[in-house]
Amino acid sequence: MENSSTKRLSLTLGVTLLIFFVEIVGGIISNSLALLSDAGHVFTDSLAIILSLIASIIVKKPSGKKATYGYQKAGILAAFINGVSLIVIAGLIIFEGYRRFINPPHIDSDVMLPIAIIGFAGNIIMAFILGHKHTDLNIKSAWLHVIGDTISSAGVILAGAIIKYTGWLLVDPIVSWFVGFIIIFGGLRVVKDSLWIFLDLVPKGFDVEKISKEILKVKGVIDVHDIHIWSIGYRIPAFSVHVVVSDQLLSEADRIRKEIEKKIGDIGVKHSVIQIECSGCDNNNFYCKVKKVSEHGHH
Repeated sequence: MENSSTKRLSLTLGVTLLIFFVEIVGGIISNSLALLSDAGHVFTDSLAIILSLIASIIVKKPSGKKATYGYQKAGILAAFINGVSLIVIAGLIIFEGYRRFINPPHIDSDVMLPIAIIGFAGNIIMAFILGHKHTDLNIKSAWLHVIGDTISSAGVILAGAIIKYTGWLLVDPIVSWFVGFIIIFGGLRVVKDSLWIFLDLVPKGFDVEKISKEILKVKGVIDVHDIHIWSIGYRIPAFSVHVVVSDQLLSEADRIRKEIEKKIGDIGVKHSVIQIECSGCDNNNFYCKVKKVSEHGHH
């Protein structure tokens, strides 16, 4: 899967750079902001894909002493940077669109239209290469860049056709605004998803109260506390909990732990830490005293 992701990103990068050079030349010759804004978006696409490519290589590194959970969040960091870059470039497009709306320049639609069609075709190819089902936020952020640019190219084609047949130049900045807002929407989604993971918020789709109630249904469980659910990486949830049981043999407590682990696994959590605690250990009972002496003896 990882090798497949790297190959897809490499192919997409090649197509992106080709489109960028074609659109930047076409935008300058035709004097179209919509085409230049699309080229600008394509440029951020190429930077985003390079970043995603680097991150996809780093993510392959196995866990070790410095990163016991592995390097999954390298991909999330790349996604966050990509999301921010989308928002920044969109802001620049919208600002330039305002300037051109006030004072629209001449646009050569005969150059603008065929270049926009080439850009649109290239973006369709890139979207197909990256696919639409993603288990990696890093790849998803690159895909969103491409989808945003596909919509942008479609808008430029529309603007070129309107200018060619009606001569209405204001459609150029209007389309660039539309493109800008589409890019901002995609960027905000990626930034939100990546920050959600960085802030260790509860992954979407998980309900802490519901999970607590399910654990309490396990025979032998008296109470649960200190429940934590967070994400190691995109769609890689982790879970920890303290489970209070009655004074019993370790083998019996381990049965409870395994049952809880299975319940957690069934809802999609593969990384779990379940700490079993004895309910009577605060009392002066013989088992707990022996346990404490034994623990101090080991230290």
